[in-house]
Amino acid sequence: MSSETTVRVVRIIDDIKVIRILADPMRREILRLVAEHPLTEAQLSVKLKLSKPSIGHHLRILLNTGLIRVERTEVEAHGIQQKYYASTFKLLLENFDSAPPELQRYFVHTHMERLRGILSVIQLMEEKRGRAIEITLNQLEDLSLEIARQISIVAKQYEKKEVDMSRETLLVKIYSETLKKIVAEHKWPPLRALEL
Repeated sequence: MSSETTVRVVRIIDDIKVIRILADPMRREILRLVAEHPLTEAQLSVKLKLSKPSIGHHLRILLNTGLIRVERTEVEAHGIQQKYYASTFKLLLENFDSAPPELQRYFVHTHMERLRGILSVIQLMEEKRGRAIEITLNQLEDLSLEIARQISIVAKQYEKKEVDMSRETLLVKIYSETLKKIVAEHKWPPLRALEL
């Protein structure tokens, strides 16, 4: 595989222009899908239930910023050439401190949603031990903000590594390492008693 088609593992985004591009949920979803395997504009249109022109608009933006590439082209039986788009990185994470203030809230909200899922699993495990997690909205927001600040720091160790895992497994690994770091540094009291 040439260096042009090598998929790197993690890229931390510091560029405000690219962070703004990543703040669009549809672009994030396109990136998530093409990080797993190459897809055509038509395939993305079906999966995301958007028109091909709308998908094409997002693809052009992602191509122009180097976040995706054309993996290959194939001519179909009826003569139309299909481009298969792939991500240039398994995982893209924004540097929270580089994000404009109006977008930081968006990224914190994304982490809040992820944390609710994580804390639900931890709650199920704790219930088996006869314990429960008590959490307020303020505590969840504080933890989400700390995750937003720390995740790119933890992820930096993967920028130069090659790993043999899916994008989702990699994200779970980085997320859990970030959460473990925060708990170990005693930055979030409600989880201190847990054995993470």
